[in-house]
Amino acid sequence: MASRSAIAAHFEAQARACDDLGSPFTARLCRMLPDLVAGTATGERLFAWDGDLRGDALALRLTGGLHRLVLEGADPEFAEVYPPRAADDAVLRAAVRRTLRRNDAMLVAHLDSPPQTNEVARSAMLLPGLLEIAREAGLPLALNEIGASAGLNLFFDRFRYDFRDVVWGDAGSSVHLAPEVRGAMPDLRGTVSVVSRYGCDVKPVDIGGADGRLRLKSYIWPDQRARLTRLEAAISIAQADAFSLDLEDAAAFVARRLAARLPGQTFVLFHSIMWQYMPSAARRAIEASLREAGETASATAPVAWVRMEPIEAGAPSATLSLTSWPGGDTRHLARCDYHGRWIEML
Repeated sequence: MASRSAIAAHFEAQARACDDLGSPFTARLCRMLPDLVAGTATGERLFAWDGDLRGDALALRLTGGLHRLVLEGADPEFAEVYPPRAADDAVLRAAVRRTLRRNDAMLVAHLDSPPQTNEVARSAMLLPGLLEIAREAGLPLALNEIGASAGLNLFFDRFRYDFRDVVWGDAGSSVHLAPEVRGAMPDLRGTVSVVSRYGCDVKPVDIGGADGRLRLKSYIWPDQRARLTRLEAAISIAQADAFSLDLEDAAAFVARRLAARLPGQTFVLFHSIMWQYMPSAARRAIEASLREAGETASATAPVAWVRMEPIEAGAPSATLSLTSWPGGDTRHLARCDYHGRWIEML
């Protein structure tokens, strides 16, 4: 069970992260909620939590449930204090207290759902690594993403990117990514040919259904409208094309997909901000599968692993890293904002 002080500390840590990542409204909610849940079944569930509060993203599970109430029109009174509307702290606290009691059963159930944002802005962070792979091998890419959520980043090549005055990708795409470039420009030379798109997740989101789309939207912070618009555009792109998204353990998926790789294409494993949430045994199994495949990799059947992940827990930014076989050399290419707002090449 989690102590009240541990819950309060977790929600405060999430509030600081929201402040840093540009969501002051979600930060306000996080600071209010530990007190306001007292006397509710939602509060009982929170304080009985026996998992890793940070790893389970408990605060974001609850704020996602509150946002879902607004998105599906289930609580019109609560929507009156939600962005783009404004409310002072006293009014917001009172509204949150009432909605917690009106929607207690729904919010308890929502705590069982891990956050799924499928932030497509992270594609702009992954792009320099994926282009590096394409330039080095000169082969089409067989994409494989773990922790893929709804699989939207599998369509990175269908987006438009503006890095300062350099444009890459589909100039007419409805998804337009323009991260801040700190320091040197990324190398955006070359094109990408994608031959397959496969992904897996322990709780994949089906964007073909209204519930899946609503689930994704509920975890977008409500005062970040640009992210919501970008998500909706990416969903439209993915719905118009073919890809495979499986409910599967990441280690089993990687082993299976590596066993099926074909010559004449580069096998690419990629992921973003999910590695820390996997058990250490699963991480070791994936690394072992990659090393084993790397032993038989060749110029005509290379293997590459690109990821946007923090180098260590609590790091202020993620790092874009690339390991490629033959050879197995690892390069740290860039530091990245967790939500894809800026990139700094190393």
